[in-house]
Amino acid sequence: MPEAPAGTLYRGREGMWSWVAHRVTGFLIFFFLLVHVLDTSLVRVSPEAYNAVIGTYKNPIMGLGEAGLVAAVVYHALNGVRVMLVDFWSRGTRYQRQMTWIVVALFVILMAGFLPVHLGNVFGGE
Repeated sequence: MPEAPAGTLYRGREGMWSWVAHRVTGFLIFFFLLVHVLDTSLVRVSPEAYNAVIGTYKNPIMGLGEAGLVAAVVYHALNGVRVMLVDFWSRGTRYQRQMTWIVVALFVILMAGFLPVHLGNVFGGE
């Protein structure tokens, strides 16, 4: 494998992109949970305010955001299993590249099953 240029943190291929994607999806999930706790807590303050906020979520842009949230959770969960296997399985580091591609394949399969149904509900549903 070619040497990384001096002064960079990049060390290689699928593993690095997997590392970046895991952190990005983790942050996005954390941000969603923060917003979710805050908007749900409105019920105690004012049920009318809660209903108004929830009403703003019922639009196609938020439907796409929900699809993005599901994608983030699915990838983060699958990659988390891969990270645990790399950390705790004696042969994990040897097979980390293959496991990365398995995560990508499972992600695509799961999202291919979810997206048509979800987007059909968002854009053509009731």
